[in-house]
Amino acid sequence: MATTITFYGHATFGVNVDGTNLVIDPFLAPNNPLATVTADDVEADYVLITHGHGDHIADAIGIAQRTGATTISNYEIYQWLEKNGVEKAHPLHIGGGFDFPFGRVKLTIAHHGSALPDGSNGGNPAGILLTLNDGKRIYFAGDTALTYDMKLIGDAGGVDLAVLPIGDNFTMGPEDAIRAAEFVKAKHVIPCHYNTFPPIQQDPIAFAADLKQATGIDCTVMQVDDILEC
Repeated sequence: MATTITFYGHATFGVNVDGTNLVIDPFLAPNNPLATVTADDVEADYVLITHGHGDHIADAIGIAQRTGATTISNYEIYQWLEKNGVEKAHPLHIGGGFDFPFGRVKLTIAHHGSALPDGSNGGNPAGILLTLNDGKRIYFAGDTALTYDMKLIGDAGGVDLAVLPIGDNFTMGPEDAIRAAEFVKAKHVIPCHYNTFPPIQQDPIAFAADLKQATGIDCTVMQVDDILEC
């Protein structure tokens, strides 16, 4: 099974699993100053959402309505999406998982906020743990502080790829992201949620070097629209 990861900027990723397109936390042009594509350019069979903040959900409704994709989120966001015209949606909640045609999706603990763009309740924020049909495990931490619960992911076998925020200010910064990579026993790391706005300026190259020196874990710093095979 071929799996590729596309970086759209900030914390938005595409995951193509043997022809099935997943979009994670859609925040695209023109709202995302780093993105080069809009919601009209992205194909999706599933849209996965970690939490309700606008920089993670801004384009979820537009993509889902245009493509007919199924959205996957916590229950409160699921209700909000349905009220806003999304016809295909699947609710999950933290600690729960569900088997989809491409693999299993489980929501994990994240420490952050989740208010929706209109101010309504977005429930609890989450990370996303994907276990694909070929056995690969990909962890999208979402917006979160470093948490000791991440060790549970490592204790359960670790992950092939961890996508971790490094921006600091709103999420964990580089030092805590290094510890998170160790906690989840990542084989590989992609940093995200940095340099989009002034408060989250970071040097991802320095992070990658520090991660490798401290842990031996490889890191790929993706440029916008880069595609990584994993």
